[in-house]
Amino acid sequence: QVQLVESEGGLVQAGGSLRLSCAASGRTVGTYTMGWFRQAPGKEREFVAAISMAGLSINYADSVKGRFTISRDNAKNTVNLQMNSLKTEDTADYYCAADGHTSFDPALLTQKSTYDYWGRGTQVTVSS
Repeated sequence: QVQLVESEGGLVQAGGSLRLSCAASGRTVGTYTMGWFRQAPGKEREFVAAISMAGLSINYADSVKGRFTISRDNAKNTVNLQMNSLKTEDTADYYCAADGHTSFDPALLTQKSTYDYWGRGTQVTVSS
């Protein structure tokens, strides 16, 4: 098992940047494909980004492509999400998640049901 804890989110103005981290404990994060999801008020939880175990394969939702960057540091057992050029529509609770499968299937990784473990989430608010 692995326990996931997201760093504190925050309030940022549109156009600004914010970096989220996800710290893992229990098993090493290097044995999991990792993903970030988000859930805006009244909406379904949606895929943001995923990164393979070694960090060689990455997938982004179209809505964040070119603005967000997912990365991982397996030695530090962390996964990060750098968010730039933030928009008000990026306001949501952000969750990191771990998938224990060894393959990296971009289509499957956009689905919540693919992931085995979840953090509790952190709130990000982007003001206009």
